[in-house]
Amino acid sequence: MAKWYFDTNVLVATVISQHVHHLAATTVIQEMLRHGHRGYLSAHSLTEVYSVLTRTPFVPRISPGMAQQMIEAQILPQMKLVSLDNDEYMDVVRRAAEAGWIGGRIHDAIHMQCAAKMKCDRIYTFNLRDFRAIAPPGLMDKISVP
Repeated sequence: MAKWYFDTNVLVATVISQHVHHLAATTVIQEMLRHGHRGYLSAHSLTEVYSVLTRTPFVPRISPGMAQQMIEAQILPQMKLVSLDNDEYMDVVRRAAEAGWIGGRIHDAIHMQCAAKMKCDRIYTFNLRDFRAIAPPGLMDKISVP
């Protein structure tokens, strides 16, 4: 059984039918399920999905309650939530500081840390360039677009 990690943008695309990447995102999730692979997302991504769903001007707008229902019904049943402990978060912060990363890049680093922690075989994102820019050598070849 393979382990596949999903970035926030892939998860959002799976639940929004009008999203430009909806077909690609749902296809890769269906492939994961069909082959019995295990899906993972970070605890951080869970809150990012909620944030994106409730702030993006989708038509129709997604209410907070609807976002929560989408997460519980369409994402969590298919994914295992990955949390980092204090030391793992500090490792991410140290790596970011040593590399001179600023801004939101640290959030992508959290995704990398979670995927590494679970020893994921694949990492799916629509931010391929950003993820590859910060990926440790062991994860670089595992990152792909659905």
